[in-house]
Amino acid sequence: MIGIVVADDHEVVRAGFAALLDTQPDFTVLGTASDGETAVLACRELKPDVVLMDVRMPGIDGIEATRQLAPDENPPRVLILTTFDLDEYVFDALRAGASGFLLKDATAERLFEAVRVVASGEALLAPGVTRRLISEFARLRPGPAGGVLRPAAAGAGPVPPALAALTPRETEVLRLIAEGLSNTEIAARLIVTEETVKTHVSRLLAKLGLRDRTQAVVAAYESGLVVPGR
Repeated sequence: MIGIVVADDHEVVRAGFAALLDTQPDFTVLGTASDGETAVLACRELKPDVVLMDVRMPGIDGIEATRQLAPDENPPRVLILTTFDLDEYVFDALRAGASGFLLKDATAERLFEAVRVVASGEALLAPGVTRRLISEFARLRPGPAGGVLRPAAAGAGPVPPALAALTPRETEVLRLIAEGLSNTEIAARLIVTEETVKTHVSRLLAKLGLRDRTQAVVAAYESGLVVPGR
């Protein structure tokens, strides 16, 4: 059973999502919240597996609420609810610890799938979305040294100090994750088995103290390992 909290400042949206989710036999809506502060309190009390978190809410917004929950022991997976496909806040939400995002006008089937994917520990960023969203917003964010990130060939230059614990192959896998490749695509590119790729992904996440694939994408861009704009 997947425990869920729904956080949205619009009562109709909040109630609608809660009612829809409650139709699934493996879901249970533990509670709802109308703002970020209430969402944080609800999550800490109810211990959901997943929280549907609206980006824009009064007081503490969805990004800050996500940031506050991230350090908790066994925090919920955060699925960001957004109105637009490339919401300007989505990248910040991912950096704060969200595991993915979902459009508010998504179909019921897509909503159910998203909750199950995030609850299972996977990141809800399809390869195409990764390429499009991260490239768009990382280009607008300052690089590690304070300057604007410039285009660079993948694999060029030294490994950033923050990633020094990784082996050359793990670094290569991280680059490919950040480019938006799936495990299957990475396996084909490196001519290894998909199981080998999964092992590399698990090890690099553990070494970098990252929770999931989404955080790995963000870390690759923020460290300067991968540079958008190509």
